[in-house]
Amino acid sequence: MTFSISGKTAIVTGAANGVGLAIGRHFAEQGANVVFADMDEARLIAEVGEEAAREDSNIRYFAGDLREKLTIANLLSTTIDAFDRVDILVNSSRQMRVSDPLNPDDDAVEALLRQNLMTSLRMTQVVAKRMIAQAEADGGAEGPIGSIINLSSIAARRTHANLLAYSVSSAALDQMTRSMAVALAPQKVRVNGVAFGSVMSASLQGALLENEDYRDTIIESTPLARIASPSEVAEAAQFLASDGAGFMTGQILTIDGGRTLLDAVDTPAH
Repeated sequence: MTFSISGKTAIVTGAANGVGLAIGRHFAEQGANVVFADMDEARLIAEVGEEAAREDSNIRYFAGDLREKLTIANLLSTTIDAFDRVDILVNSSRQMRVSDPLNPDDDAVEALLRQNLMTSLRMTQVVAKRMIAQAEADGGAEGPIGSIINLSSIAARRTHANLLAYSVSSAALDQMTRSMAVALAPQKVRVNGVAFGSVMSASLQGALLENEDYRDTIIESTPLARIASPSEVAEAAQFLASDGAGFMTGQILTIDGGRTLLDAVDTPAH
């Protein structure tokens, strides 16, 4: 069994910071060609611009709003122009918002469904179509022809009134992962998810800056009594992307230090 992704080409969205950036960097270090995609062009340039500029680099970046269909098509074209193919997609572009479940004017549910669900769904559809076309051009393949990984949250299984929009979009993303896994199984494209909680994501870093006591609350709610690093999510994503997970599809791996094993419903969902 091998967890190697060397020589494969990956698109990682939401890759300008936090978990997405960690996944992109880890994949590149493991020998994959990686396109870092994000809306924040300045941050992308700051993080990977110098590496992407090297002629022999296995890194490229793409800046654009992936909520727009044309931008998704342009991202795929950029990837194919740079590396000729795409083997792995990591949908890491996600947003967390506190919402008021009793306010009919609060558009958080609509906004997060568009950002966290629809962007990942459309990326999955477009990239899967390319993976299938590649396999047909290569004369078919006996094993899996591509891996798609959706980053989700334990909020999909937790109940917190002010996180209604985030919880709903996360649960919808998990169901989309399972549904697309079944839909794409005949074409040998695998679709899995990673749901994380107590990981030092970009949103969690911001929350900790605003509230120093937040860290203690999270640790007290986590059986392993710590906050995980983004690299731990990156390693799980590598496993799902590799041939070592070749018989896995439609699964949601949970990385939360045991948070979802507890019954408390009023703790934060980071």
